[in-house]
Amino acid sequence: MSYYSTLGLTKEPFSTSPDPSFFFRSHSHLQALTRLEIAIRLRRGLSLILGDVGTGKTTLARTLLGNFPQEDGFSFHMVLDPSFDSEFQFLQHLARLFGVPVLAKSTLDCREAIEHHLFQSGVSESHTTVLMIDEGQKLSPDMLETLRVLLNYETNEYKLLQVVIFAQMELLGRLRRVRNFMDRVALKYMINPLDEQETAELIEFRLRSAGLREGQTLFSPDGVQAIYAVTQGYPRRISLLCHNALEALVMHDKPVVDAPLITALAAQEAPWQEHEAVA
Repeated sequence: MSYYSTLGLTKEPFSTSPDPSFFFRSHSHLQALTRLEIAIRLRRGLSLILGDVGTGKTTLARTLLGNFPQEDGFSFHMVLDPSFDSEFQFLQHLARLFGVPVLAKSTLDCREAIEHHLFQSGVSESHTTVLMIDEGQKLSPDMLETLRVLLNYETNEYKLLQVVIFAQMELLGRLRRVRNFMDRVALKYMINPLDEQETAELIEFRLRSAGLREGQTLFSPDGVQAIYAVTQGYPRRISLLCHNALEALVMHDKPVVDAPLITALAAQEAPWQEHEAVA
């Protein structure tokens, strides 16, 4: 029997997979989601979402996709890992994503084929093409220059390609070294960790989404405070720690997760974290 059913839950509440149904709309995440949707619908071009590891960027991306459910006129394409060996390889990959038949043997040919496709789709067919790039900190200077050129494709009113980059903070310094790139960013948004109140709300939201009955409690107030102190409000860290805490509840037959339990779990993890830091 799974641990979550033992606790009266219907499914895993603290998975770290980017499941939109468990997307907690904190103030920061909701602002990012709303502004992204507006930027895409207005076809403003480039949007940049920055945040440290574990702040929920990938889940935000999946949730954004869900806000355009089978709508006519929008075509979303996702690059999960933009680690390409060359500009030509990157352009070929984009052409395949967009469904562009490319027999080209040069970057120029690829660019022209993509430009023709975007013009045909965006102007003749009034179609909005959206390219979403996760792990954007892996974009090389050549890839960034390629995106800068693609963002030059526009009408008098709007950009033909909508690009959304989700990346860790380290990308910012690289972007500033690419000539005229930051000037093309229509939306810049930085996702911050949750505060203590939002941490409590996230835990409650996930438990209720996983089937916890009204009136039932699995985390004490001091337990939640301890979770925030350990995780500093990073959603992924919260999920990992809460998952371990619920496992411990079942193993030790405890009624609720309290501060001493969180302190003990954090102490168990400390040697692993120190090892990762050294590595």
